[in-house]
Amino acid sequence: MSEPRTTHAESEPEPTGSPTEPTNAAAHVADPTAPAAPTLLEQMGGISGLIASVIPVVLFVSVSALTEWQVALWAAIGGAVLIAIWRLVRKEALQPAVSGVLGVLLCAFIAYRTGSERGFYLYGIWASLVFGIAFLVSMVVRWPLVGVIWAGLNGSGFAWRSVPRARMAYQLATALWMVFFFSRFVVQQWLYDADEAGWLGVARLSMGTPLTAVALLLTIWAVRRANRIVEEESARASVDPPKEVGAEGTADVRPPSAADQAGDATEAVVEPEAAPDHRPPGSR
Repeated sequence: MSEPRTTHAESEPEPTGSPTEPTNAAAHVADPTAPAAPTLLEQMGGISGLIASVIPVVLFVSVSALTEWQVALWAAIGGAVLIAIWRLVRKEALQPAVSGVLGVLLCAFIAYRTGSERGFYLYGIWASLVFGIAFLVSMVVRWPLVGVIWAGLNGSGFAWRSVPRARMAYQLATALWMVFFFSRFVVQQWLYDADEAGWLGVARLSMGTPLTAVALLLTIWAVRRANRIVEEESARASVDPPKEVGAEGTADVRPPSAADQAGDATEAVVEPEAAPDHRPPGSR
């Protein structure tokens, strides 16, 4: 009699591969020795920069209420130039001042070409619409502009996109700016169509620096919250046990349990070979 045949279940191949790469959040760990990145408010020239950006508009609204709007144009241009000279003497950042001068010159040119006082505000009205649409589109494609702009200003990268909670913080800040720009467009466009130049200047001032300051404060909060979330995810990723990638996905590297060993022992099944039949052919 031949020996019984023993069949064994095929053993599964052991997972192979190198440990997984660290997450994007873990790859961007803040250097404690690096200088603190400037905030959005500092990038815009600080509180003084915000105040200085309003002075040309205040001059235009005030002078146009007392005399001809053409004189108010020169007052606004002169005020913007004086602010730029003042910042140059104090050796402060010139970028906000230069942007202010160029903006006032553009608004004055549009007012001159349209031949009306309200033309001075036309550029700001349509710029608000364009900015509002841009912020809305960035939210739809999940690249919130607040996060993109912040990464471009300080070179912090886009690790926050791989962390849902951090991305949501930037989405909320972006939504705030979207509402801000759309509200400015709706109100000021309505006043422009109604030919209310005086009230248009009031709306430009009231919906300018005050609302911008509120939006900036909430943006700073969102940026700090997103950075804190990314740092927490980086710290959590650095203490998690390593994993290996197998042929069918990711498998934990851990010793087999007693239940696994017992299950493997039952896979070997003994099948006895049938005994030969020696009876005569007729009696079968």
